[in-house]
Amino acid sequence: MNLWNEGASVVLRGMYEGRPVYVQSARVVKDTPEETALLIWPGAECMVPGGYLGHAHSPEWNRWQETLTDSLNLTMAPWHTNRFLILLEPDKYYSFMYIWEDASDRFDCYYVNFQLPFRRTRLGFDTLDLDLDIIIDPDYVWTWKDVDEYQNAIRMGGIRPEWVSAIERARTEVSVRYSNRAYPLDGAWRDWRPDPGWSPPSLPADWDVTL
Repeated sequence: MNLWNEGASVVLRGMYEGRPVYVQSARVVKDTPEETALLIWPGAECMVPGGYLGHAHSPEWNRWQETLTDSLNLTMAPWHTNRFLILLEPDKYYSFMYIWEDASDRFDCYYVNFQLPFRRTRLGFDTLDLDLDIIIDPDYVWTWKDVDEYQNAIRMGGIRPEWVSAIERARTEVSVRYSNRAYPLDGAWRDWRPDPGWSPPSLPADWDVTL
């Protein structure tokens, strides 16, 4: 296993049937066989669906319709507003995130993102966002997010039955970790701050190459 050095610039991609559906540049905070921590913060280069950029004005936009018809138009857009610390664990159908408002350094929430287990590549890491999320505020009040989008993706066939079964098992596991305030929902990273010498990462020219 080739591990990344702290501070390295990597690419975190969402892949569907061998095609990138979103791409994020990130910096490595930590990379061990047990856990990988990645930082995304304002200025980091990303490739996102053009429909997502207009989502606020076109709430009917459905990424799965474009994903399943291979009609996503990925567009360069810099990350803005919030700072995300993404914590990946091998073979898990979820990741944990710490989210701060970058300008004020205010901790906003813990975030649970249900996704495919990550795969290492020569650029960084590949996974796929499976829509369903949990937001946990600093006082540990939690709410589901994007439940309707998740159910719609299942109906459309984008999220496969075997992924649904894995998410159900993952939901139980996350619930236990939440109830026990187990790492990383114990605030272990709340006081962590990025190296002030780091600059926002950019994407390599071959971000779209199948690996």
